[in-house]
Amino acid sequence: MEIPVYLFTGFLDSGKTRFIQETLSDPNFFANEKIRMLVILCEEGEEELEPSKFASKDVFVEIIDSERRLNPDKLDALRKKHRANRVMIEYNGMWMLNSLFNSMPEGWFVYQEMMFADASTINVYNANMRNMVVDKLSSCDFVVFNRCEKDTDIQELHKLVRGVSRRTEIIYERTDGTAAYDDIEDPLPFDTEAPFIEIGESDYALFYRDLSENLKTYDGKTVTFLGSVRRNSRLPKEGFIIGRPIMTCCVEDIAFGGLYCENGADRVTVNSWVQITAEVEVKYTKVYGKAGPVLHLTDVKPADEPADPVATFY
Repeated sequence: MEIPVYLFTGFLDSGKTRFIQETLSDPNFFANEKIRMLVILCEEGEEELEPSKFASKDVFVEIIDSERRLNPDKLDALRKKHRANRVMIEYNGMWMLNSLFNSMPEGWFVYQEMMFADASTINVYNANMRNMVVDKLSSCDFVVFNRCEKDTDIQELHKLVRGVSRRTEIIYERTDGTAAYDDIEDPLPFDTEAPFIEIGESDYALFYRDLSENLKTYDGKTVTFLGSVRRNSRLPKEGFIIGRPIMTCCVEDIAFGGLYCENGADRVTVNSWVQITAEVEVKYTKVYGKAGPVLHLTDVKPADEPADPVATFY
């Protein structure tokens, strides 16, 4: 049985509870089908749900206030207890999302994920707990910045989100009750429409992420970029890995973002920095274990290691 999950994330008092209350108090939410909704609260803030105002009697609230209690058996037992066919989760902002994703019973899937953030405090969280902010921004469909004042720096909030995700929709909710979708143009710093795509030294992280999200855009294109050479015994002897260390949020999460080049291993030296020019072909390879961007080397030149070898998104 498939169970759609509405997931709401964000830090304490960011507006999650208010949104859930408004949603469940709206008769239109229950109009088109018979919904039995299980609401799981993973934290308790100043604002509490008022079940008496829900538009349906088939809403059942349970509390899981310990991360250790997140497990498939517990979650499935709660669903069966209430015979629920939908689930809402107000997630604790101090818990990493993998704790939830690894605990979801078979058949549960995230139907929609929304993050809520207080525009007046999110930069403080970002400065002190960036790993937690990145964790919540990485997979959400929407982020709602509420409590926006007239002088709130929208550009700064936009940059905060786009430093993690280019696909997330952004909504600004002002203190006067109005709301607006983010419409700031956010072009990539390189032209993906051109047959020859030149990636600047500071743009590798953006290129690597966009390539992984939009494979078809790059299929058949020629790219050139600066990278470091890697090899291991599992690679075909003609191939090598080219890429750079990428930092998403903090030093602890730096990981090598590499691409497989299927030829030219005899023209490069392991751990050296090179400027590579290659054609991109999207196809299956055992190196990835799935279809992915396979490079075919057309030119390579020795290069100096950049001043900052670790690539970032901003």
